[in-house]
Amino acid sequence: NVNALAQLVTVEHQQVRFSLPLPARQLLRSDDTDTVYYQVLGARGEYLAGEREFPPPSEEEVVAPGIVRLRDDKYQGMELRVAYMWVPLEPLGSRLALVQVAETLDKRSILAAEIIKGVMLPQFVTLPLAVLLVWLALVQALKPLNRLEERIRARRPDDLSPLDTQTVPQEVAPLVASVNDLLLRLKDSISTQKRFLADAAHQLKTPLAGLRMQADLAQRAGSSTEELKQSLRQIGRSSIRATHTVNQLLALARAEAGTTAISRQPCDLARITMEVVQDSVPRALDKYIDLGYEGAQPGMPGVTIEGNPTLLKELVRNLLDNAINYTPSTLDSPGVITARVLADPFGKIIVLQVEDSGPGIPPAERELIFQPFYRALGNDVDGSGLGLPIAQEIAQQHRAHISVEDTRPGQVPPGARFIVRFDLTRKE
Repeated sequence: NVNALAQLVTVEHQQVRFSLPLPARQLLRSDDTDTVYYQVLGARGEYLAGEREFPPPSEEEVVAPGIVRLRDDKYQGMELRVAYMWVPLEPLGSRLALVQVAETLDKRSILAAEIIKGVMLPQFVTLPLAVLLVWLALVQALKPLNRLEERIRARRPDDLSPLDTQTVPQEVAPLVASVNDLLLRLKDSISTQKRFLADAAHQLKTPLAGLRMQADLAQRAGSSTEELKQSLRQIGRSSIRATHTVNQLLALARAEAGTTAISRQPCDLARITMEVVQDSVPRALDKYIDLGYEGAQPGMPGVTIEGNPTLLKELVRNLLDNAINYTPSTLDSPGVITARVLADPFGKIIVLQVEDSGPGIPPAERELIFQPFYRALGNDVDGSGLGLPIAQEIAQQHRAHISVEDTRPGQVPPGARFIVRFDLTRKE
């Protein structure tokens, strides 16, 4: 309508003219629903046609000749939607005429009401129904999980049997399988602890029983001085054995405490190994064993690792004690034990070796010897069976792997070589 009215604006004899035939005027206002208004103003703002008091566009709006613009406005208390155009008047230079056409918002209100009735009202019915259906579906889907929760809550503290995976939703079956795997590992760990406690009690029972027996013998009437001395010597040996077992148990407990329980600092593994070798020399000499060290020297590149010096000393000491205990030696045929540290100049790995000339370890027993209280068959060596498990625990806490091989493969006796590899490239 705005474009049609704009074409009727003309200039004759320097005067702006607007002529709208009566039929066209009637057609413009022939809207059964809305009331239509229009206004035409000349180049100087003079009234040409339509409503005289119709509000003009805002003075803040940018004038764009020949372009239809839209705005919301009020006229005689009614809300209107207004389309207007500034019409260029070429014979008058840069002057402009204004054409405005407006209508009330009745059709728009009716259309909005129909949209609300046709679209929004059904949503008020379907949305609560959808929420109800989703809630019912969730309740139904969560029933297996609720039953699983009830079964878990009803379990006894010592019941570590696997959970039934057949009655849980497929989506949580992997989670239940992971829980079952955790329960299995926890059950194995508890079983290991129970065996450990039973073995510890057995190991302590023997020296304590010996102490009691020797004390009873010493208290008997008529015991000679020599018998009393013998009983005291037996009491001393039993107490030493019990003390050694307790110390080993404490060392194993410290080693199993976890990596977060120990402090770490740069440690020279070559220096630590040499110090432990020097401390062990008197005990080796008592058994006529040739104990020595070879390899990297303290302070050389590649011998430093991040670790706990106390635990690293315990690691080396237990490997040396094991070698001293199991290496046969006499004055005429001395045994040989060598501790060795091999340094990687690139700083990627450090190797600790402790090898002996003893009877060696059969391949079938090389995994068993790291179990607490395991004693190799066919020997009468005195010990608690805790040294190697302690060494393995300490090695694992320092990101190291411990293994066993023959010192002299194919020879008799083959000897045993314990190898501890510290991988310096692995991170915590």
